[in-house]
Amino acid sequence: MTLSTRACVLVFARYPTPGQAKTRLIPALGPAGAAQLYQHLAERVITQARAIPHPVDLALWYSGATADAMQNWLGDDLIYCPQPEGDLGHRLATAMDWAFAQGYTAALVIGTDCPALEATILHQALAALAAGSDLVLGPAQDGGYYLLGLTSPQPALFENITWSTAAVLTQTLAQAKRLHLTPTYLPTLHDIDTPADLVHLPPSCTPLRHA
Repeated sequence: MTLSTRACVLVFARYPTPGQAKTRLIPALGPAGAAQLYQHLAERVITQARAIPHPVDLALWYSGATADAMQNWLGDDLIYCPQPEGDLGHRLATAMDWAFAQGYTAALVIGTDCPALEATILHQALAALAAGSDLVLGPAQDGGYYLLGLTSPQPALFENITWSTAAVLTQTLAQAKRLHLTPTYLPTLHDIDTPADLVHLPPSCTPLRHA
């Protein structure tokens, strides 16, 4: 499928510093193991985004290091943007506003927590936006979402959300209804956030175990 949209994928990521990355996994994996797993997941997501069968720009919204450090890690073919201060809703809205201010007509925002997120799903999201959907959501099994796509800035969509809880998707849908946005859904996938989630890692992920 040829998409007529000028699209951007916004990837939220932090530098994989032990003790600062995937902190909820530290009890199971230790600081080094949690950071190693986070690095693997982030690199995998970037690889999948690069493999989308349609030309898209990739913008890495980063924290925890300098732009040079992030570029040395992930390569020089990404656009590097520092995450602003504020809660996750403010940071997501800022990234989306930036994308549409650059002239993109479709934007996806994703994190690095979902090992099952593949290029085909990213392309499916972009195809839905190109076909007329104004909102695309990839539900996560924990009640959040692993992907959100828009064709216009919608800062209110990210307001009044209790982030990092099982209510995120429900609250986002309530905001979408108020904004007269009709969601198109992608497959429900698992995020890797807590030790209990480690059972959903694919065989290719073999994190260090905490001694």
